Amino acid sequence: MKIAIFGQFFHKNADKAINILFSYLSKKACHVFIEETFFNTINQHTNKLDIKSLNTFKTLDSSYDLLISIGGDGTILRAITHVKNLGIPIVGINAGRLGFLATIQNENIPAAMDDILTGNYKISERSLLQIHTTPEHPDLTELNFALNEIAISRKNTTSMITVATKLDGEYLTSYWSDGLIVSTPTGSTGYSLSCGGPVIAPTTKSLILTPIAPHNLNARPLVITDSTEIELKVAGREEHYLVSLDSRLATLNNDAVLTIKKAPFKIKMIELHNESFLDTLRKKLLWGEDRRN
Repeated sequence: MKIAIFGQFFHKNADKAINILFSYLSKKACHVFIEETFFNTINQHTNKLDIKSLNTFKTLDSSYDLLISIGGDGTILRAITHVKNLGIPIVGINAGRLGFLATIQNENIPAAMDDILTGNYKISERSLLQIHTTPEHPDLTELNFALNEIAISRKNTTSMITVATKLDGEYLTSYWSDGLIVSTPTGSTGYSLSCGGPVIAPTTKSLILTPIAPHNLNARPLVITDSTEIELKVAGREEHYLVSLDSRLATLNNDAVLTIKKAPFKIKMIELHNESFLDTLRKKLLWGEDRRN
C-alpha cells in the first residue's frame, strides 16, 4: 500500500501521534511518503524517528492508496488541496481540538490502522463547492474548491456589506450583513453552525446559505438543493471584500461577480465501522446532552 502523510504543524499532540503512527507503519509492508514541508518540520523537532529513510512528496498522483492527515479539521481541509479530484481516501488523526473530521485519537491509532489496512471501513463521499469569478481572479482558478464552505465577508471596515444573491438566475434577496456563508453538508458543523445555521447530515444533497450577523431581522439560514447555481454580487463602502475557501483567502473588487455551485468531484473520507456521523455529533458537539439521557 502506498500511503501519503500530511500535516501542517508540530506540537505535543502531533509529536505523540507521529511516533505512534510511524512505529506502527515501520512494521508493515507499506510505502510511506511524507509531504515535503511537513517532513522538514518533523526533521527540525524530533530525532526519535529514522525519517531520513522515508520518502517525500510535493504533489500527489493516482498511484497513492491513502492519505493520512495528522492534525485537526483544518489540516484535513488543507489536505484536500493536495488530493483534489484524484479520489484518494483520506483519514484524519486528531492532533487538534474538536476533531469533527479528524476522528482517530492517539490511543486508537494501531487499531484504526489495522482496520484500514485490511479494508475494514466505509467510504463517506463528501460534496465540495466550486467558485468562478468574473473577471477571473488568479487566486481562485486552480484551487477554486472548498470542502466546508465559501464565505464572503467585509474587509478593512466595520460597515456592513450588501450581498445581492441570485439562485439559478432568480433574485432571492440582498443580505445586509457582515457577509454570507455558502456551506456544504460537511461544513454545516463549522462556520455556518456558529452563525446559526442548521446541522445537515453529510450525505444530504443540500447547500446552506447562512448570513453573518445580518441586519435584516427576517434573514434566516436557507437550505437549498445542491444542484442550485448561486450568483453573488457585493456592494459596500470599501472597494474590496474577502472571499474564503475553507481557510484560503482572496481579496476581490466589488465589481466581481461570483458564481458558486457544486464541484464536479467528491472527496472520499474513511469512516471506521465503530464511527458514524450521529456518534460524532454526540461526542464532539454534545448533541442532546441532558442529565435525563
